[in-house]
Amino acid sequence: MQEIATLMGKRRQIIRQAVTEAMAAARQDGKLDYQELADFAVERPREAAHGDFAVNVAMVMAKPCHMAPRDIAKLIAEYIDFTGTGIAKMEIAGPGFINLRMEEGWLGDCLEDIIAEGDNFGHCDLGAGQKIQVEFVSANPTGELHMGNARGAAIGDSLASILEMAGYDVEREFYVNDAGNQIEKFATTLNALYLMELGYDAEFPEDGYHGADLPVLIKKLVAEVGDKYMKVEEPLRKEYLAEYALEAKLTDIRTALANFGVEYDCWFSERTLHDSGAIKEVLNTLDERGWLLEKDDAIWLDCERFGEEKPEVLVRANGIPTYFAADIAYHQNKYQRGFDTVIDIWGADHHGHVARMKGAMEALGYERDRLEVILMQFVRLYQGGELLKMSKRTGTYVTLNELVEEVGRDAARFFFVMRNADSLIDFDMDLAKSQSADNPVYYVQYAHARICSILAQAGDNWQQGKLRPELLSTEAEKQLMLHLAYFPDQVAYAATHRAPHHIAAYLTELASCFHNFYGQCHCLVDDAELMQARLTLVKTAASVLKSGLALLGVSAPEKM
Repeated sequence: MQEIATLMGKRRQIIRQAVTEAMAAARQDGKLDYQELADFAVERPREAAHGDFAVNVAMVMAKPCHMAPRDIAKLIAEYIDFTGTGIAKMEIAGPGFINLRMEEGWLGDCLEDIIAEGDNFGHCDLGAGQKIQVEFVSANPTGELHMGNARGAAIGDSLASILEMAGYDVEREFYVNDAGNQIEKFATTLNALYLMELGYDAEFPEDGYHGADLPVLIKKLVAEVGDKYMKVEEPLRKEYLAEYALEAKLTDIRTALANFGVEYDCWFSERTLHDSGAIKEVLNTLDERGWLLEKDDAIWLDCERFGEEKPEVLVRANGIPTYFAADIAYHQNKYQRGFDTVIDIWGADHHGHVARMKGAMEALGYERDRLEVILMQFVRLYQGGELLKMSKRTGTYVTLNELVEEVGRDAARFFFVMRNADSLIDFDMDLAKSQSADNPVYYVQYAHARICSILAQAGDNWQQGKLRPELLSTEAEKQLMLHLAYFPDQVAYAATHRAPHHIAAYLTELASCFHNFYGQCHCLVDDAELMQARLTLVKTAASVLKSGLALLGVSAPEKM
C-alpha cells in the first residue's frame, strides 16, 4: 500500500517498513515461508485502549505462510526493531492483531509538526497535479434552481475544494443546456406569454413551462420593448424571446449559485457543440469504429455491445441529433481539453444514463474509469414537523434562493453534504435554524467561536512562543491532538472516495473533542507554560476547524 506523505502517513510508513523488515528477517532465518508479502494495513484503532496504531499483517499473511496469525505476530514481535520508529510497545490481541503504542510525547511532536506547516496543514500530494473536471448542477436554464440543484451545488463545490487540497488540478464546470427540444419548448412558452401580455388571443402550449418566474420575465420585457417583436415572423420572434430569457435566466442562476458560495471556472454551452460540428464529428468517429446502427430511418448507438438491453437513438428520423448524441460529443470534448478524470454529479433519476455514457466513452476509445458519475438522492424538506412540498412564494417547488433566505448559506451547505450523496436527505429547516448542539453546523461553528473567545480573553497575556507539548498529558488533550493530526488523512480519504460527507463527519468529531477538552481543561491558568501549551493547542484546533469548514463552503464565525 502506497502511503500518502501526510503527517500520519509518514509515521505509518515507518511502521510499515519496520514490520516488513521483521517479516523478512524471520523469513531469512527460516521461521517464515512465503513468496511475497501481501499488502497490509496500518490503521488508527477504533478504540484508544487498543493503542495508537493497529497492523493486520499477521491476519493477511496467515494463508501464504500456512501459520496461525498469532504465531506470525509473535515472530514479528521477536524480530521487530523499534529503533528510530517511535514505537514503544507492541501488543498482540485476539487471534493475531498487532497493536502498537508510540513513545511518550509523540502526539506533542505531531502538534509541533502541525504548527510548522501552518496554513498548508491539510494539504497532501495525493493528486500530484492530475487534471480533474467536476461538472455539477448543469440545470436547464428554463426555471429556477430547486433542492436537487442545491444539493448538487454543495456536493460538487465541496468535492472540488477537497480535491484541490489533495493536490489535484481541478476545474469546476456548468453545462448550459441551451439547445434541443427543451429550448424549443421554452421559446414556444415565451411566445405564448408574450402574446398574452400584449393582449393577443394566444393558447398556452400543453407541454409549456409553468414556472411563476416566466410571466414576470415577460412582463419586464414588454415594459422594455413593448410590441417590438410582433413586427417579425414568429420563428424569429421565438428566437429573440429565447435569447433574452436565456440570458436573464443564466444571470439568475449565476447569482443564486454565487450567493450559495459557488463559482465556476467554465460555463460550457451545448449550442457550441452543434455550431462547431462536434456532434457530427463524434458520429463519424463512432461510425468508423463500427458502433452505429441504422434502423427506422434513424441512427442508433449499438449499446448492446456493452451490456445494455437495447440500442440508443443518436439521430432521429428527422435528422436532428438527440440529447444523448450531444452529451457524447460534450464528454469527448472534456477529454480533448486534457482532463485525466471527469466527474459528473447527476440526480438519481439519471441512473440509467450512467452505463450508456461510460459505454459511449469506451466506444470512442477512452477508458471507462476516466468518467465517474456521482448519483444524488432526493431532498425532502420539513418544517414544523411536516413535509414541505410547495413554495409559499411560487406555489411550486422551493427554490435555492428561498432556502438560503430561510436557513442561511452555512446551514444549507453543511446539511446537504453531511450525508453520503446516495442517501436520501430529510432536511429539517427548524433544526437548521436552531442554536443548539443538536444542530450539527452550529455545533461545529460554536467550537470555533468558543476558541476565538478563549484567545480573546487571553489577550496580550499570551503570545505563541516555545511550546512544551509534554505538558499536554490528559486524555482529553491527547485525543484533541490526535484528531488534529489526522486532518490531512481525512482530506485524502474524502478525495479518494469522492466523499465530502466524510469531512463533515470529521469536523463534528473534532468539535466534540474540543468541547470535551473545554469541559475538562482550563486554558487560562496561572501556570504560564501550561497556559501557552493549551492555548497553542486550541488555536491549532481553530485553524483546522476553519480549514475544514472552508472545504464545505461554510464560514467559521469568531462570535456566535
